[in-house]
Amino acid sequence: MRITMIGSGYVGLVSGACLSDFGHDVICVDKDQAKIDALNAGRMPIYEPGLDQLVAANVQAGRLTFTTDLAAAVAGADAVFIAVGTPSRRGDGHADLSYVYGATREIAAAVTGPTVVVTKSTVPVGTGDEVERILREERAEIDVAVVSNPEFLREGAAIGDFKRPDRIVIGTDDARARAVMQAIYRPLYLNESPILFTGRRTSELIKYAANAFLATKITFINEIADLCEAVGADVQDVSRGIGLDNRIGRKFLHAGPGYGGSCFPKDTLALLKTAEDFDSPIQIVDAVVKVNDARKRKMGRKVLHALEQDGAGDVRGKTVALLGLTFKPNTDDMRDAPAIAIAQALADAGVTVRAHDPEGMDAARRIMPDLDYVADPYAAARGADAVVIVTEWDAYRALDLPRLKQLLVRPVMVDLRNIYRRADVEAAGFTYTAIGR
Repeated sequence: MRITMIGSGYVGLVSGACLSDFGHDVICVDKDQAKIDALNAGRMPIYEPGLDQLVAANVQAGRLTFTTDLAAAVAGADAVFIAVGTPSRRGDGHADLSYVYGATREIAAAVTGPTVVVTKSTVPVGTGDEVERILREERAEIDVAVVSNPEFLREGAAIGDFKRPDRIVIGTDDARARAVMQAIYRPLYLNESPILFTGRRTSELIKYAANAFLATKITFINEIADLCEAVGADVQDVSRGIGLDNRIGRKFLHAGPGYGGSCFPKDTLALLKTAEDFDSPIQIVDAVVKVNDARKRKMGRKVLHALEQDGAGDVRGKTVALLGLTFKPNTDDMRDAPAIAIAQALADAGVTVRAHDPEGMDAARRIMPDLDYVADPYAAARGADAVVIVTEWDAYRALDLPRLKQLLVRPVMVDLRNIYRRADVEAAGFTYTAIGR
């Protein structure tokens, strides 16, 4: 199959590289000439484990190419995927679909034969209808079918998620489009990955509903963690105890500083706006959004309280080593990362923040230019009054605790990801604060 991927960001690049690895001929398109030049030179615009090798192998095999010429890429394509950004619209939280609709108009002008147009971007219910309307309005004579095919990729594990998915959701009622999509995903079907065919609107809603449910699980266990602290229980044991119930499951039940990233924050907001537009409010998701927003700032106050409890007195002028800035490990994504609100809460209290992250510091500098960025976690701890673990990178899971203690002015550790055992940290001479235990 000849496939064109419009948008070479996270979703488009990973999807295009994986589809080319299946044997399809894939052209990834982007308006950003610098990004395309970098990709053609073998430099990835994002950090995703294994992506550089996957791209290099398929470029060398001649199955994957990059261009800014959308018209040439679309001409003759069997399927054109729209994988452009849909950020939250400034002011109201709706998904900004201007990039989707702009790409649609360009596709309409470039189509030369029967083509399936696939919305891979996360879009609200009804977007596929509007994409189809635009295509017909621009060129009534073209033979196109519009399909919804949402992505379910976790940053840091995207290649595995694409090649070994829990499910593939395809929204279409068009027989020809269904056959094209089956041919595209045939390698996964042979591996018995379930393909769920639905109506287009149903497919669009599945993505939002899935992300809202996962965000709800995270927020639920975070509130249970607060209750555990109040009553003297251990949230990790509570999580295991409820997660072993097959009806609940163990995933997304790890207490922490709140969710962030490119999907959950904007998708929960977009779902709420869709529900509001259709006069069908989702009060549970509304509560999830509010609780999660408040939690990030609350984690900053938790760090300040840990300092005060250790006898630091007035925290103004103290220094905190912040370990982990990205919203999760194995990515350089800083979008809505809890570290942003935590660092701001500390700075507002007059605390100096010294920060380290294995991959996210360049992105963090653009958002938080006033932080003191250092090369490794021990440099962050040198002369600090506390060390705070915000993101559970593997590099932080086996820190040399005696060395860390010697570098700190005060032996205070605040573990916002619960990656250490209290007994081990306290045995090393630290005052230890965790989440819900």
